[in-house]
Amino acid sequence: MATTLFSLTDTAASDHEASAAVGLAPAFSPLYQQIKVLILKSLQTGEWKPGELIPSEMELAVRFRVSQGTVRKAIDELAAENLVMRRQGKGTFVATHAEQQVQYRFLRLMPNSGDLRSEGPAERQIIDCKRLRAPADIARSLALRAGDAVLQLRRVLAFQGAPTILEDVWLPGGPFKGLTAERLASYRGPMYVLFETEFGVRMVRAEEKIRAVAADAASAELLGVRVGEPLLSVERTAYTYNDLPMELRRGLYCTDKHYYKNELS
Repeated sequence: MATTLFSLTDTAASDHEASAAVGLAPAFSPLYQQIKVLILKSLQTGEWKPGELIPSEMELAVRFRVSQGTVRKAIDELAAENLVMRRQGKGTFVATHAEQQVQYRFLRLMPNSGDLRSEGPAERQIIDCKRLRAPADIARSLALRAGDAVLQLRRVLAFQGAPTILEDVWLPGGPFKGLTAERLASYRGPMYVLFETEFGVRMVRAEEKIRAVAADAASAELLGVRVGEPLLSVERTAYTYNDLPMELRRGLYCTDKHYYKNELS
């Protein structure tokens, strides 16, 4: 329901009062930053779901009682952070991993051709899927307590028939209650889209740690390589809104036909 959370005007005094009233932004933060936080809160609570159109800048300006320019500046930042997407002549939409151009946003392994989509969808084999008590290191990564319930998934991703990625994935048990190996195996779209549509969890950013390792016996068998073969180890923590960790992935990547690509700015 679109209700005014509080009244704002473009003055330093009201900036301070608004921030103190809701506790969402630091005192004296710019007004557009406070509006950004309020829009982000609506995304967090699911008022506007992935793929949905959000209210226009004018409607949001009326809702928050600020200028349209202030709202525009807030949305500019959200768009730059890939949290919303502008579509010319249609409006602003909540970003979703279902969009073709962002389906592989967090996957940086590229074929030698340079286009991951040229290989087609990955073939996925679920090796294991179970619920367990979180070990201490997994609990820390997911901001849980040791012993909290987590879902652990092991799978192999193959491209054009060649096993390429071996992944171990841990998810907090609460938000993903009901997720099973059968559901994962039967779902044909990107896993992050499944998280959005069926569990209301959207991954908005990720952090990675990368190192070179040698294949041990277990990983070599699953990836079809020799023991000792060089692999790329990628540990990724993915976050939903408000920097809440929602997924830990530890992947081993074969790079004989692929390379890791990142863009720096």
